Amino acid sequence: MRLHPQPSLALVSLVLPSLAAAVGFDCANVRVDGVHFDLSPLGGVHEIWHVEEFDDYILNTTWVLNICGILGKKSIRGDLRCGTSMNVCGFEEKIIHGEVEQVRKLPIAGLQPGGGGSKDPEITRLKKQDPDTEGVRVKLSGGEIHEPDSKKTRGKPASAVFEFQCDPDRTGLEGLVEEISDESRRRRRDEDNENDGDGKGDDKPNDDDRRSLRFKSFGPVDDKSYVLRMDWRTRYACENYVREHPKKSGGHWGFFTWLIIIVFLGAAAYLIFGSWLNYNRYGARGWDLLPHGDTIRDIPYILQDWIRRVVNTLQGPGARGGYSAV
Repeated sequence: MRLHPQPSLALVSLVLPSLAAAVGFDCANVRVDGVHFDLSPLGGVHEIWHVEEFDDYILNTTWVLNICGILGKKSIRGDLRCGTSMNVCGFEEKIIHGEVEQVRKLPIAGLQPGGGGSKDPEITRLKKQDPDTEGVRVKLSGGEIHEPDSKKTRGKPASAVFEFQCDPDRTGLEGLVEEISDESRRRRRDEDNENDGDGKGDDKPNDDDRRSLRFKSFGPVDDKSYVLRMDWRTRYACENYVREHPKKSGGHWGFFTWLIIIVFLGAAAYLIFGSWLNYNRYGARGWDLLPHGDTIRDIPYILQDWIRRVVNTLQGPGARGGYSAV
């Protein structure tokens, strides 16, 4: 029978780019200029919001992000859906006389629904631009924002820029909001509104000190794209942290795990291929399908015989009459 590998190669050529785009950014292995950063402790879904006050309404934007993975169900809020494969998304709410009105979603970074787009990570070492600043800047793209009054079917590209700054005294999780209810979120937002002294929604100084992740800016750049900028103070942005705090290795267990998986997959592949071969060549059915089916059926008896031999060997020949050599 003649095999035609072209369809398989074509399938691989289609799948590999999708896999590469899906991987995109590995937060545990951020390498730039020979320096290794591990930002995985900052993973998980986090929330941060920004409040702006206008004459007749308040505009609250809640930013939901996960630099190490997708947002999943957290990308959905009410009637607004960003796409579960996104990494960064914003939700705008307009508050008029205490009434909350959802305005629009802001998909910033990640894969678009259906697997389209790419995060296209750009990584920059902060010391390269300022010798006195230690950390790393990460830019994630892939978002697309539709302006409210625009009639265009395609929106403008969007991206998020995170500036991870070295702070040995911070984990980076201080002040972050995770897994909170809508009621708690609204109460926390109202408290922030009451504490804004200048009417522009800026954080209080003590809030700045408490929060490691801070909103910096968001808006169009040269009327061509949107950029969200955030600063993130954390010990994991220090260049010596990975070297001074190596992860505990689980190499032995990992080796045996992979060995078991490889043996299992090899046995399964052998049985499946052998059964397929016996069916197509000899029209075998039932036990005859399996390669070496007779041997497999005799395994219980072979094992029983082996156990009997081991037991007899351990027990010895037993007592017997006559003399024994001294």
